[in-house]
Parts: sequence; C-alpha cells; structure tokens
Amino acid sequence: MISFHSFIRIFANRMDTQLHFAPLQGYTDFEYRKIHARHCGGVDTYYTPFIRWEKGGIRDKDIKDVLPENNEGVHLVPQIICSDTDEFNRLADAVQELGYGEMDLNMGCPAPMQTKLMRGSGILPHPIRVQALLKEMERRPEVHFSAKMRLGLDSKEEWRELTDILNSSSLKHLTIHPRIGKQMYKGEVDMEAFLEVYNAIRVPIIYNGDVTSMEQVSSLSERLPNLLGIMMGRGLLARPTLARECIQKKEMSTGERTEILMQMHEDMLDYCTRKYKVDSQILMHIHAFWEYQESQMERKIWKKIMKAGNMKNYLEAIRKL
Repeated sequence: MISFHSFIRIFANRMDTQLHFAPLQGYTDFEYRKIHARHCGGVDTYYTPFIRWEKGGIRDKDIKDVLPENNEGVHLVPQIICSDTDEFNRLADAVQELGYGEMDLNMGCPAPMQTKLMRGSGILPHPIRVQALLKEMERRPEVHFSAKMRLGLDSKEEWRELTDILNSSSLKHLTIHPRIGKQMYKGEVDMEAFLEVYNAIRVPIIYNGDVTSMEQVSSLSERLPNLLGIMMGRGLLARPTLARECIQKKEMSTGERTEILMQMHEDMLDYCTRKYKVDSQILMHIHAFWEYQESQMERKIWKKIMKAGNMKNYLEAIRKL
C-alpha cells in the first residue's frame, strides 16, 4: 500500500486546483463558515454537514444551517445522506425549495449509526441502491449533483463494483476519501487504491484525506494534473488560513496566523454570547472552535482554554495568547 507521506513529494508551487472545505458535524456550522470565509478565504466551495431524514422530517437545526440568509457570502453546497430513493427525493425537494441548484450525496460517512441504515459508506456494498440514487438524479437535470465516497465499507475493493455505475452517471464530480468505512479516521489513507480510482473513474475527481500543509496541496496538484480539486476538513480546522496560503503561494508567519485566528475568535465569541446566556452553553460551542488547534499553539495554553469551566477563566486563558 502506498502511504500518503510516501506518495507526496515537494514540487514547485502550483495552485490551479479547486480547494473545498469538508463538512464536520458540530464544527463547520453556518456561523463558522461565514467567519472563515470573512477572515481567511481561499476556499472555492463549502459543504454543509449532512442533512438526513429522521423521524418523519428534517431537523430544524439542519434547515437553519442551510438557509441561504444564514450563508451569505459563501459558495455553499448542501450535503444529503440517504439509503433509498424515497429519502433522496424528500431531501432533494426540501433543498431545492430553498433555492439551491447544487447538492452533494454523502456515501462516505463511517459512523455506525448511519452505516447500519445503509447510509454514508454503508450504501457502498449495495450497487443497486447506489445506481437507483444516481438514476434519480437524472430526473432533476436542473440540479448539479456531486457525491463523496470512501473505497468501501468493509473492503477497499468495494468501489470496483460501482465503476460502470459511476462512469455512466451525471455526477458533476466525485470526492474520494481513500479509507474504508470501518477504519473511521484511523490508519493511513491508501494512495495506491486512490490512484486506481483516479484512473478508472471518468467523473472529475476531488481528493480528500489527511491534507494538512501547503506542500501536500502543491504536490497533489502537480502529480495529478487531472485532479479537479482537493478537499480539506480537519487540516483547515487546525490551520484555518491554509487555503489562503495555498492560493497566495506563501506561508504565513505564526504571528500572522495567530492574528487572523484571534479575529475569527472575536466574531465567534460575539456570536456565542449573543446566542447563549449560560456559561456552559457558550463554552461548549466555543471549545469546538479551539479543539483542532492543539497542534498549532502552546499546549499549556490550549489545555487551559479547553478546561475553562466558566467565562472568567476562559477569558483569562485567551489573554495568554
């Protein structure tokens, strides 16, 4: 198996590849997306955490997150997750009614609560179900559909059964995360398997998985000239300026990155204190903002921020930055 780090080699800076921000439940809600776009930029497309049909409807929280008025200034693609055409049509109807002409189908989520329902990567061992969903997309030619998937649920060979189905689909693009669902986010991404998918699938491909640096973005773009784009999730949460640095082809100093991070934090804290009135609720939300920053800052300060149990202690920890 070719690991990600052995695949990556440093090439001359080149950035003509689209950069996409992967959705993460509990982290990349509409307020975070707007704040990120305002202070960092560099991202071509943001995606919502997946919208699902649950207990006879869509959660109010999911509808609020996708409302156009809550996502001004952001190129947003709503992501849906489903196991059959009935769920698909209910979700697609709701998203279209909000005025969206783009949608992304989640066939990659590894969470057992979804995979056991044949959603996310749980649908990959069922080619007939996948084909039915892709065929249903053709009934909505006014919508540009894309999809995100893993190599499989239990085996990295499961994608092969989907090759002809995907190649005959109307998908705008396909994002590949080269792990299997059972791995969750553990272990190395499998670049050998990704290259096989990249060469076998005729739909434009976006790469996703463990991208955390300018060098990786540049190298992927250079080594895979037909790659449509690169999607980053945890890498952008940890280093929010990464996409901007890639576009500008220049790495920011620690001081520059910290300054932008603090501007983002100021906006996020303002939002949280307006929305919530109790310290515990404010801190639960604001701690998510800092969770992926551990590798980017002094660990003692990070721990004080994350362990703060009231706003007084939290603000004292923040001042140390």
